[in-house]
Amino acid sequence: MKYLSIVNLWGVGLKAPSVSPTFFLKSAALMLCFSFLQGCSEPTVQKLEGAAQGTTYHISYWSKAPLDTQVVADSVKNELATIDKTLSNYRPDSVIETFNKTESTDSQLVGDEIVSLVRVAYTVYQATQGCYDLTTKPLFDLWGFKGENPSIPAQADIDKALTQVGMDKLEVVDDTHLRKKQANIRVDVSSIAQGYSVGKISRVLEQQGITDYLVEIGGELQTRGQKPDSQPWRIALERPLPGEQRMQKRITMPTDGVMAVMTSGTYNHYFDYQGQRYSHILDARTGRPITHDLVSVTVIHEDPTVADAWDTALLCLGQQEGLDVANSANIPALFIQQQSNQLIESRSVSLNTLSSVIIE
Repeated sequence: MKYLSIVNLWGVGLKAPSVSPTFFLKSAALMLCFSFLQGCSEPTVQKLEGAAQGTTYHISYWSKAPLDTQVVADSVKNELATIDKTLSNYRPDSVIETFNKTESTDSQLVGDEIVSLVRVAYTVYQATQGCYDLTTKPLFDLWGFKGENPSIPAQADIDKALTQVGMDKLEVVDDTHLRKKQANIRVDVSSIAQGYSVGKISRVLEQQGITDYLVEIGGELQTRGQKPDSQPWRIALERPLPGEQRMQKRITMPTDGVMAVMTSGTYNHYFDYQGQRYSHILDARTGRPITHDLVSVTVIHEDPTVADAWDTALLCLGQQEGLDVANSANIPALFIQQQSNQLIESRSVSLNTLSSVIIE
């Protein structure tokens, strides 16, 4: 589950929203800093915000050319509604849930959006040797993370659920069709769809001629261009500890292109039992929550969909294995471990060489 915490660094705080279950189920939090120095000769920054996908969205944009702001707002809302109808695992009438409910090994029409997400996810699934997997919905439901009272299931039930897990049991037939090799396989796009949504909304803005914006949904975001005063967009990563809303890192975004920042963490969606913490990040190979000390992974990438899949995947693997895989796949990633009361950071090679982004 993505959780959002927003703070205006001038000192005016916004209350974090209550998050209901949706098809986006990963842990992360960001603080976004907006400082607009608006002179009389500068364009006005327009802002859109609202509820969507069980969380909130915040969009800031501006343009030197005249814009119909109502058309922009309506276009954003319409796109969010379309995405929900396609990808929501909590809508029985969505395309993905229609696919899940159809227990058949025949080819099914799901559309190019779902197929493209499965293709990206399958690449990450292979790179992580199955730790990251879109078919873990039976496990997620079994552990109770979908509801308010998660609990530890019996090993026999975990073993049974694991028989329904594995992206190798899912086949891409063509650009618009999927086929289940095992009829009871179910697909949950939670770990990738929020990044995809950020990208889709960004394209909606670009279709309106907007080239300078910040789009954020549930803490996942993408920027393009700069603010009206020619300053870059700056993003503050939240300290990845439960109950804290302090800045851990500040990211200065590039002004000459598109860049996405996606974060996944263990610190907002978990439960404790007999002194052991159980995160909602499940290792699809074992059917159990991860137990290592990696608490947060941030991926910075030009493609928000790719970034959103990789932040969860690397968190699943843990610091050392995740760092090795990130280096092998050339993924710019920031890892944060919690050891006692200390937070220890490490960076992939690609992040260290990403000169267009400043992290401090």
